[in-house]
Amino acid sequence: MAQDASINQRTSTRAPEDMPTSFGFTTVGEGQKQALVDDVFHKVADRYDVMNDMMSAGMHRVWKDAMVSVLAPPKSGARAWRLLDVAGGTGDIATRVVEKSGRTAKAIVCDINGSMLGVGKDRAAKAGLSDHITFSQGNAEDLPFPDKTFDAYTIAFGIRNVPDIPKALREARRVLKRGGRFLCLEFSEVDVPGLDKIYDAFSFNAIPAMGKMVTGDGEPYRYLVESIRKFPRQERFAEMIQEAGFEQVTFRNYSGGIAALHSGWKL
Repeated sequence: MAQDASINQRTSTRAPEDMPTSFGFTTVGEGQKQALVDDVFHKVADRYDVMNDMMSAGMHRVWKDAMVSVLAPPKSGARAWRLLDVAGGTGDIATRVVEKSGRTAKAIVCDINGSMLGVGKDRAAKAGLSDHITFSQGNAEDLPFPDKTFDAYTIAFGIRNVPDIPKALREARRVLKRGGRFLCLEFSEVDVPGLDKIYDAFSFNAIPAMGKMVTGDGEPYRYLVESIRKFPRQERFAEMIQEAGFEQVTFRNYSGGIAALHSGWKL
């Protein structure tokens, strides 16, 4: 299903410098993107998993399980192993990690969107995980945590919604301990001939229509589809992770590049 790749295969035409003013295919003013993105996630918070099911044909669940398997949180230790999951308001990744650890890991979910955090808190309480997962409202570009706090940092399908991605990557490295691992799962560029055209047709035609049918509003889903096409290619994003100071940077494509898992270490 997946294959490791090095980081210098080709140069991206999806310019990272455009991301701070790119709201999907619409160019917005400096400082305007974050509020627009927040509004999208306020609208879809209650249907977030449904949204990911639509955008990935249900495969996001398989990719998330693979991500947690790669992370391999320890099941025992002299001290609590700590995870920071950023832009993970519903607690989807944090729940998987805590369960994978045999409920020995501690996780903090940090999200800028209060509606998403509300969904996550409710789910954690229902699952009996309130003692293992805590929720904190904060910005990925300016994390409210001290240096060298966490053993791992994860972000799944959230980095492309951050206006200043290089700043968020530097913050990720700052809050990690030495030997800590960064993992980012994100929709990416399809690299299988033929599949790219099928995926584009499905994304631009079916997903907004299904979003409107499910929630009554297709525009948030149109933004999310467009934002995938503006995000840097796998190789360029891996370079950005390396530029932020991470080492041993690799990525692994899933499902022909529909999604990619990026890894880096703070050494």
